[in-house]
Amino acid sequence: MRTFRPIAFLVIASFLLFGVAASRTSVLAQAASVNNADWQTLRPDGEEFAIVMPKDPKTESSTEPYHKMELNTNLYLSATEHGPVFAVVSLSGIKSNPAMYTEFERLNSYVDAFKNWFPAKVRGKGAVAKLTLVGDKTLNGNQGREYRVVIGDLSGTAQVYATRKRFYAVVVLNTKKDEALTEQFLTSFYLPEKVTQPAVNAAVAETAGAPVVVEGARATRKEPGGEGQTAEGATPTGAGTSSADGGTKPVEGTNQQTGQKAPISGGVLNGKATSLPQPVFPAIAAQAKASGTVVVQVLVDEQGNVISAHAVSGHPLLQAAAVTAARQAKFQPTFLLGEPAKVTGVLTYTFSPP
Repeated sequence: MRTFRPIAFLVIASFLLFGVAASRTSVLAQAASVNNADWQTLRPDGEEFAIVMPKDPKTESSTEPYHKMELNTNLYLSATEHGPVFAVVSLSGIKSNPAMYTEFERLNSYVDAFKNWFPAKVRGKGAVAKLTLVGDKTLNGNQGREYRVVIGDLSGTAQVYATRKRFYAVVVLNTKKDEALTEQFLTSFYLPEKVTQPAVNAAVAETAGAPVVVEGARATRKEPGGEGQTAEGATPTGAGTSSADGGTKPVEGTNQQTGQKAPISGGVLNGKATSLPQPVFPAIAAQAKASGTVVVQVLVDEQGNVISAHAVSGHPLLQAAAVTAARQAKFQPTFLLGEPAKVTGVLTYTFSPP
């Protein structure tokens, strides 16, 4: 018995150590699978957004009741049981109607619907979300807000935006903090620049005594006892090209409704920047051995500041870093016929593994 007990103790200890090692190996393998996931640029048909997220996300569409309305829901979700959750929620059904409510009231209604509907998608039926407002945000002129989100054991950030047609919530949740991964996902989200249309002349649009409500680019006639009838308005746009010598060429045409001149095309703008910060090589891209050139489309205002930027090509894991750097670029003001003008063009960034 004196010899058996130490041997038995050693055997039990060996099993325990093996179990701990196996458990740790499993956790590390799971973390590695997340960090080395194959990411892609997602641009779903019928949506306005683009984003870089793990490849082949789960997609789901449904119609959900909200008070006396029906909302159309689209969910793009990438999640593991214990790892990070990446999601884009797309909702529609609450139409823009400035005569009845403000755009922020419309946004808040969408947030309320999102808060009630989304938690069950990541933590099952009965899950509850706690949202804490961080502050207001805008993305290319689209109004939005940022929230801290807690759903069960998950916590993270949601950025929400309302366009004229839809509501988007970009959500990243995790059981532990990973600020670099959160920033990479959120900053890769892109919406086209919001175009503000002038009010339609009510005296021209109003006929037969029916009041007219202007909804962005759509003039809506409120018929007594019925739904509004909408008429689409055309928004002319111009097209521009770079000249043979690489200089800028005026974009043909102006916006006939606003009277504002369209931006001129500047081609590749790297050599014209007065300040061109270089992007930081993302850690997740280094782990995946990503490299190559990323092309970012930018719009520069009359003062030489970049007011919108989005990646048009390049490795998905490098695009967010390139866009972040492009937004910090500065240029000398550009003049056309003696007047300051906006310029559109591209910035290129070449990434080599560190």
